[in-house]
Amino acid sequence: MLSTITRRGQTVVPAAIRKRFKLDSSIRLEWIARGDHIVIVPVPADAIAAFRGSGSGCTTDHLLQERQSDRQREG
Repeated sequence: MLSTITRRGQTVVPAAIRKRFKLDSSIRLEWIARGDHIVIVPVPADAIAAFRGSGSGCTTDHLLQERQSDRQREG
C-alpha cells in the first residue's frame, strides 16, 4: 500500500490499514527511525488503559523465580 506526502508533510493512512488495526481519530502515531527504515506505531489516547491486563497470569513470584533461574544458568 502506498500513500503520498503532501507539501505540508501530511499523509493518509490507507483505509485497509486503519480497518485492520482499528485506528480512528483518537489514535496518535509514533514515528521511529531505525537505521534506514521508519516504523510507525499506533499510540492509543489512553495508553495505560490499552496495556491494562496485558501482564495477566504473571506474578511477581514467577518473575523472581525466572530471574533466579537465569542467574544460576549464567554463573
